[in-house]
Amino acid sequence: MPSASGARSSGNRSSRSASFCSLRAVLRTPRSAQTSTAPPIRQRKGRLRPSVQPEEPERPQVQHPENKEPKPMKYRMLAAALLLGTCLTPFATTAQDKPLKIAFLAASSQNGFNQAIYAGIEKAAKAAGNVTTEIFDGEFSAPTQFSQVEDLTAGKRFDAIIIAPNDTVGIATALEDATAAGIKVATTLFPIGPDLKNMQPQVKGLTTTVASDPSIGASAQAEAVVKSCEGKRPCNVVIMIGQLIYPFDNLRYETFKTVLAKHDNIKIVATGEGNYSPDTSLKAMQDILQANPKIDAVLSNADQHLLGVEIALEDAGIDPSSVYLIGGGLNQITVDKIRNGTFKASLANFPVSMGSAALESVVTSLKGGTVPVWTDESKLRDIPQIVDKAWLDAHPDFTAEWQG
Repeated sequence: MPSASGARSSGNRSSRSASFCSLRAVLRTPRSAQTSTAPPIRQRKGRLRPSVQPEEPERPQVQHPENKEPKPMKYRMLAAALLLGTCLTPFATTAQDKPLKIAFLAASSQNGFNQAIYAGIEKAAKAAGNVTTEIFDGEFSAPTQFSQVEDLTAGKRFDAIIIAPNDTVGIATALEDATAAGIKVATTLFPIGPDLKNMQPQVKGLTTTVASDPSIGASAQAEAVVKSCEGKRPCNVVIMIGQLIYPFDNLRYETFKTVLAKHDNIKIVATGEGNYSPDTSLKAMQDILQANPKIDAVLSNADQHLLGVEIALEDAGIDPSSVYLIGGGLNQITVDKIRNGTFKASLANFPVSMGSAALESVVTSLKGGTVPVWTDESKLRDIPQIVDKAWLDAHPDFTAEWQG
């Protein structure tokens, strides 16, 4: 549906055409026709009368000493120029009036966390006005997402790209090409570049990063497990990670191991890859339990993994509430399970707020404003890093930003 601004733009073109026609008519008039043979008309006391009156003889034309051009022609040109400027100035299109198109490159459009980021993007786009968005499915595939960036850069359909990266290192060169082509780029959840702990731009031209150092959250999760293992010797721990091929998951995994290794009562008995899927996590946990039936804690970077882990424990005859289960992301399903004691804690993330912050930044930048190069995602809401039952009991009205 055409916008009101679009309707005004159509009217402006008609007025502009009329102004140009008038200007051409003035400038293309032959010089001989510009000096009329009829007596000039003069105005006195509100009346029009010929200047050739018996009591006032006609005054001769005064010519410029250099180019001999009659003054009336100069006045005509000056008036035409003023008319042109007056007519065109109000109709100039500004950056604030331009419709904007923003692409969101999800790590996977089927993933609940990515869907929540996009919900935040849509929310902020609606508030901004004159902004349209579109989501692209990265299919949890680094090559797929790389190709998407290349296609969007070549197609020039979008003013900005917001990305939840699958490969934070490999995608950098494609995004550099995008920024070089004038496309604004914001990254969410993770920074782009070889150093996942560095939130400053590592890609030339990057507009903003809305993320946190993954190792900080991973350390907090591991420390929660350490506390749960106090008085247990040994304390058998399973790590359930997304995919170790991802740089950010590898960093989390190494952080988990570093923290747990400092405590000799803790034994990491197995590691599974859940790929952010309850079904994949279920299969991985079933395999782990066959070789390791005695489990004290499961440390996972994603809440989705715990859903599969819970089913595997129940199938093995183990009460899930007897195992310390900690995830990451803090979706509403996990909030409910922490409240009833099935899960013990989760690392808080705010995907809707993250998406909104990214959209607001690229729109502000496109309109010529200044934006921060980094927004700390963990500070977007006043909620503790690790949310447990004690905190939720003290905040009974709390709801998570995404369902799960």
